Amino acid sequence: MKILKFGGTSVGSAQRIKGLLDIVNPADRQIIVLSAVAGTTNALVEIGQTFLAGKSEEALDLIAQHKNKYEELIKELFSTEQGQKKATNLIDYHFNYIASLGNELFTPIEEKIVLAQGELLSTTLFHFHLEEIGIPSVLLPALDFMKIDEDNEPIVSYIGEKLGALLAEHADNTLFITQGYICRNSFGEIDNLRRGGSDYTASLIGAAIQADEVQIWTDIDGMHNNDPRIVSGTKPIAHLSFDEAAELAYFGAKILHPQSVFPAQRYNVPVRLLNTMDPQAFGTLISKEGGTNGQIRAIAAKDGITAIHIHSSRMLLAYGFLRKIFEIFERYKTPIDMITTSEVAVSLTVDDTKNLEDIIKEVEDFGSVHVDYDQTIVCVVGDFGANTHGYTAKVLDAIKHLPIRMISYGGSDYNVSVLVDAGHKTEALRSLHNRLF
Repeated sequence: MKILKFGGTSVGSAQRIKGLLDIVNPADRQIIVLSAVAGTTNALVEIGQTFLAGKSEEALDLIAQHKNKYEELIKELFSTEQGQKKATNLIDYHFNYIASLGNELFTPIEEKIVLAQGELLSTTLFHFHLEEIGIPSVLLPALDFMKIDEDNEPIVSYIGEKLGALLAEHADNTLFITQGYICRNSFGEIDNLRRGGSDYTASLIGAAIQADEVQIWTDIDGMHNNDPRIVSGTKPIAHLSFDEAAELAYFGAKILHPQSVFPAQRYNVPVRLLNTMDPQAFGTLISKEGGTNGQIRAIAAKDGITAIHIHSSRMLLAYGFLRKIFEIFERYKTPIDMITTSEVAVSLTVDDTKNLEDIIKEVEDFGSVHVDYDQTIVCVVGDFGANTHGYTAKVLDAIKHLPIRMISYGGSDYNVSVLVDAGHKTEALRSLHNRLF
């Protein structure tokens, strides 16, 4: 069985929803994972935040505006009176439900319920469309099998058990449809896998049922060796190893959700990145054997980085100092991206500044603290193992004209990362591309 995930742009219009059948072969046994229709999640985020701010009338206006877009969508998607009626009843139900949540105490729990409606709408509309044109399909509610634990980590064994039972109930069917992104938490409440989580859903499903392949369909022909929005002349990479893809996804390659590589890697399920607009393009295959030794593969950049520099003579010849620093970040559930140390100083970066003020107050008990905002991590991925030589020199030589705030090398065999001011990001990406490729 294959898992095919389609993002918001792939279901962004009636024409594109219909066009999925140019890719999806109903005769093949497969699970289709859909994101919300393009623009829906942003709209639902705005509605939820407006409700949270106590602006109910404004939220109701936003709901009406977004419902109008769906009314136009179903006019184009359905050609029969029965299909139109079913689709109209569907969007009436969901948007009335969203509006009704504003009549109660609106909390982050209700906000997550609102966010879940986008995927519930897109999957059911696609299911209804297939029904209208006579193609059998089974709608599998992700809320019946997708679950995270108290640490927000997916429970793969639970997913496999519940999903396997659902598939067994429909052993004669070949085409299954489910929602990306949404799940239930350890309390049984509706939750989600965070933004971009539909990729993660597809990978988790693939891992849980040991699928033959996970396909991520987007609007670009695979993972490129640099950001095509900034650098001209980029090329898709035909093959990547799981480790290389994980580094690129985490450090800014937008085509793939950072966490989606790990379940596939652990259960050795190949992942293929493909282009909905050009289905014949090879794309990128990510697998255990995908990497090529002795090469620099790609460059990526991660924005919105904050660097925290801690200077303290108490570090000198001391043990336990770094542990105490890391425990502060752990208490505030704030991941660290990069870290460098010297005898009396440690510098680290974060991309989550929600609890930054509280973190800094606690860290100041250990030494003087300086913070640099609006930074970018530029990551070069390739073969940087202990037996290679010369590549790191090439990387640094390419950006020797730019001020570098931090360098991370040696923590991974697959990347060298540098921290620069966000204003130098474009020049860094272009200079590296010209020098390395």
